[in-house]
Amino acid sequence: MTRFSDVRRLPAPTTPDPREAPALAWGVVAPGGIARTFASAIGAETQQRIVAVGSRSLERAQSFVDEFAPTATAYGSYDALVADPAVDVVYVASPHSEHREHALAAIRAGKHVLVEKAFTRNVREAREVLDAARDAGVFCMEAMWSRFLPHYDVVRRAVDTGLIGDLKWIAADHGQALHPDGPQRLSDPALAGGALLDLGIYPLSFAAMLVPEFTTVSARGTLTDEGVDESEVIVLTAADGVVAQAATTMATQTPNTAVVAGTKGRLEIDGWFYFPTRVRLLANDGQLLDEYRSADTIHALHYEAAEAARLIAAGDRESPLMTHAETLRVMDLMDEVRRQLGVVYPGE
Repeated sequence: MTRFSDVRRLPAPTTPDPREAPALAWGVVAPGGIARTFASAIGAETQQRIVAVGSRSLERAQSFVDEFAPTATAYGSYDALVADPAVDVVYVASPHSEHREHALAAIRAGKHVLVEKAFTRNVREAREVLDAARDAGVFCMEAMWSRFLPHYDVVRRAVDTGLIGDLKWIAADHGQALHPDGPQRLSDPALAGGALLDLGIYPLSFAAMLVPEFTTVSARGTLTDEGVDESEVIVLTAADGVVAQAATTMATQTPNTAVVAGTKGRLEIDGWFYFPTRVRLLANDGQLLDEYRSADTIHALHYEAAEAARLIAAGDRESPLMTHAETLRVMDLMDEVRRQLGVVYPGE
């Protein structure tokens, strides 16, 4: 009896080359750590230009300009930045607690906006920002940068085309040793601290990317003395029987891997699963059928910038890869997780 070999192969990514995206003039709000990573990525891998940087400290803004964009203008206020007529689009990189205020200021000034994840503190604030962007006719997108990476495109298309059969199980974790000795903002409820909005959004958004709707959400975890979430495990189920597990912690380092399993096989995404990395296709018996290795080796925030630039140049107002509705859905899921854990931010 002849045994036929399994010849399934992963699809090639269809992600456009970030270097080919039209060059836009960017303003950066809050030149902190993630803004530095963003500036470094777009400077190395795209045609995008940073023309203005805003901070509450003019000295800090100037230091950022000197390092990443020597011809840009440094401003000692965010209002001055968004008022600069040279700026096409504003990248909001402030703490989560400030996203609403800074995004609305940019929108009121008629600027397109790319707002760091988590988009806002809660779904109410997210809806306010997105409604304002729609009313102003400007582009607005959550900077959930992993959604735009080539290996995420490979995973999406592998699932959508039935390469692993009917989807049944998703598991992803994101843990880093950031508390109590990491950034102070992660401990501070006033800055929307905790593991979920900073780290947990990665596995949660990954699962949401593959499942259009979850019908149940169950969360268990632990809180810090300050009242923000330190660790949690989130279990989500869908009407068609898919189960997803998203685990996160800021108390310790975890493998940061992901698995997507179906009736005919599974995808294994190496750590760190949300960085450019390797995707393996395995049969149910464990046979390795194919693998995709990301060509990028850096923190690839340039893909989200290129996506925004292409769409803004085309006159679009949102991204099909991270729609306004999807931002609201993920924010709503995180609101429910915080409700179950008992995490409330000041002013909510």
